[in-house]
Amino acid sequence: MALPKIEEARSLDQEALAKTILDVKKELFNLRLRLATRQPVKPHEFRHLKHRLAQLMTVEREQQLAKAKGEDHGS
Repeated sequence: MALPKIEEARSLDQEALAKTILDVKKELFNLRLRLATRQPVKPHEFRHLKHRLAQLMTVEREQQLAKAKGEDHGS
């Protein structure tokens, strides 16, 4: 399984982005819970989810900065 591409995250609108971030955080929590309870876990899933979360949060910040920049020029 390849790491997710950032273009996928950039194609999301703000609502979908926020929902996806929440979903990825929940998945990471569940993985950590499974690890703590000694259930089978594929270690690469941590890397993929953390990578995906970083991408999503980066895109979210880019959108916030673009919105703020747009408001600055509008005044």
